[in-house]
Amino acid sequence: MTNNKNIIDSANRTLTRELSSIKNLKSTFNNNFCKAVNLIYNTKGKVVVTGVGKSAHIGNKISATLTSTGTPSYFIHATEASHGDLGSIKKDDCVIAISNSGETSELNNIIQFTKRFNIKLIGITSNSKSTLHKNSTLSILFKKPIEACPLNLAPTSSTSMSMIIGDCIAIALLEIRGFKSKEFKSLHPGGNLGKDLKNLNDIMHLKKEIPLAKLDEKMSKAILTMTKKSFGCIGVINNKKQLVGIITDGDLRRKLNSKFFEKKAREIMTANPTLVNKEMLVGEAINLMNTKKITSLFVCDKKKPIGIVHIHDLLRLTS
Repeated sequence: MTNNKNIIDSANRTLTRELSSIKNLKSTFNNNFCKAVNLIYNTKGKVVVTGVGKSAHIGNKISATLTSTGTPSYFIHATEASHGDLGSIKKDDCVIAISNSGETSELNNIIQFTKRFNIKLIGITSNSKSTLHKNSTLSILFKKPIEACPLNLAPTSSTSMSMIIGDCIAIALLEIRGFKSKEFKSLHPGGNLGKDLKNLNDIMHLKKEIPLAKLDEKMSKAILTMTKKSFGCIGVINNKKQLVGIITDGDLRRKLNSKFFEKKAREIMTANPTLVNKEMLVGEAINLMNTKKITSLFVCDKKKPIGIVHIHDLLRLTS
């Protein structure tokens, strides 16, 4: 039977070793790193990421992250490159090769190919004396780590470091390009990311579905509208049809008395409710509603209500 304490101790040792290696990456983010980011930014073609073994898996992930954040990229396995895939690399492309040792023999053909056709090569390695480092246009060097594997053999700390370097490159490029959420949305139309990046305009309830009452409307009528529309609230509008207040189920419970139904909406409402615009993202709306502890949002244009969303609408979309 396994000992839980031993398992937890092992996990903590792995975490400690990997965190220690990751902290050493700060020295990697230097002038040479900046040159590599700028080289990629100025690349007219695509960014080709390559590697072998565990580095190949990391490279595939880095390539996917680059593409999803606005830097066109694709992955080539270094072994496959030697069997025809080199032909997909174009003169205007840039190649990122990942190898902890920098001596992965399968990378040799790619290295020679980039030299022959004057294609920019960025190496990511921990070995300053390696073939990859010496033959790269620019090399991003990281401090050789102690692998989390107790035998110091299985790639663990080194792959984590390579992946973080890739993430740092991708996010730096995203910020340089001024990549916006709308562009991110266009690249992630499916899945939860795509759903979170929908606008409220895409899902809000419109026109006759919006629960509204006038300032001087009696609560006896306002409650009927509020019950019929089933949002747990009703918006209060002035004579310019601007939303100036909101009445919620909570307001009803707090202010209910024998004279309640004869009172006017202006006497019960909470003034200056939270208003949002139709361009707000679903993810932002959920965060706002959680922060303010509210369940509905009125979508307005120049304070005039054009829609309403309930927290259930948003949660159904993202579930």
